[in-house]
Amino acid sequence: MARPHVSAVVEDAWNSQRERMLRRRGWASRVVTHTGYGSTEWLRVFARVLLGRPHGDDDEPRQDATYGGLRSPFYRRRGWRAFVTAPAMNVPVEVRVGHVIAHGRSDRSGHVDLTFRGHGLPPGWHEVTVIAPGGDPVQASVVIVEPDAQTGLISDIDDTVISTSLPRPMIAAWNTFFRHESARRVVPGMAPLYRTFCEAHPGAPVVYVSTGAWNTAPTLTRFLKRNGFPMGPLLLTDWGPTNTGWFRSGQDHKRACLDRLARDFPDVRWVLVGDDGQHDPRIYQDFAAARPDRVEAVAIRELTPAEQVLSHGLPMSTEELTGRPARDAGETLVVHGPDGYALQRLLRSAQVLDPTG
Repeated sequence: MARPHVSAVVEDAWNSQRERMLRRRGWASRVVTHTGYGSTEWLRVFARVLLGRPHGDDDEPRQDATYGGLRSPFYRRRGWRAFVTAPAMNVPVEVRVGHVIAHGRSDRSGHVDLTFRGHGLPPGWHEVTVIAPGGDPVQASVVIVEPDAQTGLISDIDDTVISTSLPRPMIAAWNTFFRHESARRVVPGMAPLYRTFCEAHPGAPVVYVSTGAWNTAPTLTRFLKRNGFPMGPLLLTDWGPTNTGWFRSGQDHKRACLDRLARDFPDVRWVLVGDDGQHDPRIYQDFAAARPDRVEAVAIRELTPAEQVLSHGLPMSTEELTGRPARDAGETLVVHGPDGYALQRLLRSAQVLDPTG
């Protein structure tokens, strides 16, 4: 087995030392939950175990990132607060679904990604309970996908549904750490497009995949809810060093999520929505080439020249720089548009938004 990268070793040592110090001061484990998903046979639950002050003396009374848990939006919070957290490493966790109990542990960053079978839940939205020793039980929203679902939607977030001007470092840092939540702008027409898709395909799963950090899940969930996007799990990444390097690979994360969802739901054909500011067109086309029977269509939002400059420094898309991915005629439907309204017109004309199509 390869040795962990030095960055991960340093981070683990720091987190371990900080955890010991905080626990001596009376801090205890506190669970932050995220929206999970599954089928009638299995369930995937996401959470994070953090250290919290005694008596629940935290900035937010409830910090789960599920739609049901966001009862009091903190629109004026600055982004940096989401990253000032202390993970609890290797903590045992229980997930309770009625009389069924599943066991897992938090990883080196406090994250819990637990999949188990035999939960007994019917299709639809449900609440499960996540418990860590010394902490209060926390509810987590999960969606069980209909067994006969044939179509689903996978969406990028940054510059696809929310205008973030990522990943130019200084601008990204300003948007992520210092701007108020309420200052973030929605991409026009994307929420109506997604709602129209769900109306055309009742029970279709909607999944949001982003290279953003799990720390931002409550912020992103509040943004999606506030702007009328359909509910669905967020598949995000860890923030900070990994076992293989100083930085995580956003492309690898997205490719792994697409492959996992294709395995999880082998009968679902996906509409893949992204933008042309970074690598979405190439990632989606590679996935469509490898699994043509799993892709219904690809919809790419075209960034403006100004957004392209903020995204990667040049006033043109990555497709124009490298050439649009080659594809054979008659294979994957690919549409391009400046916003959700244009993409909706194109997808409707291609009968992707036709419930009988």
